[in-house]
Amino acid sequence: MRLTISLAALALAIMPMAVQAQDGDRKKDEAPAVEAGVPVPNVSVTHHKGVFGGKAISYTATTGETYLKDKDGKPLAAIYATSYVKDGGDKKRPITFLYNGGPGSGSLWLHMGAFGPKRVVLPDAQDDGAPPYPLVDNAESLLDVTDLVFIDPVGTGFSHAIGKKDPKDYWGVSADAKSIADYIRLWLNENGRWSSPKFIGGESYGTTRSVALINELEGSYNDVAVNGIILISSILDFGASAEVQGNEMPYILNLPSMATTAWYHKKMGNPPATVAEAAQQARAFAIGPYAAALLKGNQLSDQERASVRTELARLTGLSEQFVDHAELRISPGRFYKELLRDRGVSIGRLDTRYTGKDYDAAGEEPDNDPSFYAIDGAYTAAMNSYARDELKYKTDRSYVTIGGVSGWDWKLQGQRGRDSEVYASVAPYLSKALRENSGLKVFVGQGWYDFATPFFGAEYAMSRTGFDASRIQYHYYDAGHMMYVRPDDLRKLSTDIRAFISQR
Repeated sequence: MRLTISLAALALAIMPMAVQAQDGDRKKDEAPAVEAGVPVPNVSVTHHKGVFGGKAISYTATTGETYLKDKDGKPLAAIYATSYVKDGGDKKRPITFLYNGGPGSGSLWLHMGAFGPKRVVLPDAQDDGAPPYPLVDNAESLLDVTDLVFIDPVGTGFSHAIGKKDPKDYWGVSADAKSIADYIRLWLNENGRWSSPKFIGGESYGTTRSVALINELEGSYNDVAVNGIILISSILDFGASAEVQGNEMPYILNLPSMATTAWYHKKMGNPPATVAEAAQQARAFAIGPYAAALLKGNQLSDQERASVRTELARLTGLSEQFVDHAELRISPGRFYKELLRDRGVSIGRLDTRYTGKDYDAAGEEPDNDPSFYAIDGAYTAAMNSYARDELKYKTDRSYVTIGGVSGWDWKLQGQRGRDSEVYASVAPYLSKALRENSGLKVFVGQGWYDFATPFFGAEYAMSRTGFDASRIQYHYYDAGHMMYVRPDDLRKLSTDIRAFISQR
């Protein structure tokens, strides 16, 4: 689970007349039609009411498959998505396409945790335990300001390749983005929404997908102009975050997240009053004395090394001896284990507020990520229960929560040369989109305690030459990678994104 967690896709009436929707009253003995040996897309349509953002909304939910086809009309893959569209047919209403990340994760996290009309309730910063897991109306859903489509890429959720098509053909930065762009165009065609304001958004690798997707949508002659991109827990520059010997950037970009985590667990020396102040102290040190020291390598003087070691230990909450033995370069895995070793627990990767017990306390790195195994059971149960029961989607397929893809192709379309294959970054796609679409704006949401996609890494990637900083909004939350697991931050995230979509 490299970067986890990005949103479920919606397929609102994207099927032509041939599509046989399963409405609530569909007969159980009715067999699906077959054309050329392939069943028609499996779709269910249901009708609902709810109160979102303080407004009563009647809406139609369409969940199921949309076929991606070749030039001869042969189905190649089924994209499973769930769309929620406000009743009344307002074609000027915004539409937002959402997904999660991985790569290889279904969109259940954003769907059932943040923005869908229902959400699963679980304890914050604690293990979710065993079922049942409460599923409640989600007053924080964005349905008051936008229609929603949650998309599962091929190999995730219920999405799959058809017939002899190899699903690996969709497993790569560019191929994945193209398939989602194809799906969005089909959705717009079938729903008559080409003139609607459009937003795309994802979490974790879903932010990578969003930026590769904007290149697919706006970088061709069949443009789909986008109003805004929503980036939750961003990872755009993989080269800068590559944990390999000789690359000093990850230590610089990770340090502010170590400082905020040490502040949270009361390990930081002489801590400031707020986590934001702790983050700022660490940013200033990271790009100043710390970066200079790392770049000097074995040319660093003893006096400068001692000064940097002392401040690094204060910010991270680790001992000067440990920092010295690590040659001033603290890897995330070691930090997870070492910070609270004296308390006999390790901290999480997705959310460093979480703690877990390992087999023993002597290891160098944790056995597992307590911030992931604390939530995955609840989300998986919620998605399966909700789709099959309330949305009445009937299938024998298992919902692939995460881990359904392999052998991801990281080569980027349009970037040439040996170095582009070594240093993977989709950030140039985003700066180009901002230069070529004057109406495009970007929302960046980051958790202070996220180590899967550290906030300073996101800031670094989007502060390079060529970016219009005036059109990028940064918002910070008192949780980790999936900040919406904390109720107060779910409300704040929803309010922030609602304002972002409404301000046009």
